[in-house]
Amino acid sequence: MTPDANYLDMDLLRFTTAGSVDDGKSTLIGRLLYDSKAIFEDQLEAVRRVSETRGDHEVDLALLTDGLKAEREQGITIDVAYRYFATPKRKFIIADTPGHIQYTRNMVTGASTANLAIILVDARHGVIEQTCRHAFIANLLRIQQVVLCVNKMDLVDYRQESFEEIVKSFSDFASRFDSIVNIEFIPISALNGDNVVHKSNNMPWYQGPSLLYHLEHVFIGSDANHVDARFPVQYVIRPQTQEFHDFRGYAGRVAGGVFKPGDEVKVLPSGFSTKVKEIVTADGALEEAFHPHSVTVTLEDDLDISRGDMIVKPNNPPEVGQDIEAMVCWFSEKPLAARGKYVLRHTSKEVKALVREVRYKVNINTLHKIEDDLELRLNDIGRISLRASSPLFYDSYKRNRLTGSFILIDEFTNETVATGMIV
Repeated sequence: MTPDANYLDMDLLRFTTAGSVDDGKSTLIGRLLYDSKAIFEDQLEAVRRVSETRGDHEVDLALLTDGLKAEREQGITIDVAYRYFATPKRKFIIADTPGHIQYTRNMVTGASTANLAIILVDARHGVIEQTCRHAFIANLLRIQQVVLCVNKMDLVDYRQESFEEIVKSFSDFASRFDSIVNIEFIPISALNGDNVVHKSNNMPWYQGPSLLYHLEHVFIGSDANHVDARFPVQYVIRPQTQEFHDFRGYAGRVAGGVFKPGDEVKVLPSGFSTKVKEIVTADGALEEAFHPHSVTVTLEDDLDISRGDMIVKPNNPPEVGQDIEAMVCWFSEKPLAARGKYVLRHTSKEVKALVREVRYKVNINTLHKIEDDLELRLNDIGRISLRASSPLFYDSYKRNRLTGSFILIDEFTNETVATGMIV
């Protein structure tokens, strides 16, 4: 049995949508759901009634995804809206993220688990700063597949020249990325349905696939690391009942590698070695566990293990240290400056941390380093060095998205102020 062949459903595609305000993200998702017959009649009827109440001449498909009252009233997306639908070829989980710059953090949240990113561009406006920001974040989060949908082609009379200008502009910008493997360019009209589910007759010059066809057939390999064994301990289970009087198990979610009964393992930070005795779940014992299994592991020896410790294989342990270098997306309206103190949450471990230095910020439009202004403000992206109050067990984000990422929390307000990717 291999992880990719059994537990991981290769017919499931997680994708996120991004773009500037009014680029038509919600309308695009509504069109996908509507034209692929993925909504119920009562949902459509409810949307039709709301559209009529608002005086719209046609059914506003964006209402299928704009769930918050504030979103419906303002006609914008504020929260990350998750939607599920399926076709005979594949199942999908969509993260519809906001376009407003003040909600960039929501885009980061939606993209953090995505296999593919759809970035929308208004055909009238072309590539703008938010387009660059979202593409940079997709690259930073190591999303390998990107679809650039040039929307509202009906408003530029379906002109091929308008599409090709945007393709060239975005291609020049994205040529400096190192994580994005493939970019598909598709001209669409989400409002009219051109090239969303069905090929458009209005753009005979476009010979590529419709958006849905591409989503159904794009190859998505597993981005989980099944080589480096990582098991952050979340909870120590000691029932102390008559039936399980001596039971001691360590519950958590496998963050990498494969664990089997009999495997030699090492516990960090103590460094003690032992063997896996059993891997159990509520449904019984498993022959092996790998990401994203949530399991309870028992060991042959009774060791002092607590939440935040990590069980690994002796031959390829993670980095262990208090000093880390990371790229961060800053979420708070209160700026970050060097020497700031925060709570750092990494896997199941939570420690205090000091920002030792802000190395540089990134100019989203040029991708150049900004070294003369080192104060990270809301939605800024930059590189920092941190020192944790106790050792962390980590990999680079490039090697493992789970053990290579963290969040920073304001210790006074409990607000999440940044997400970070270890370099």
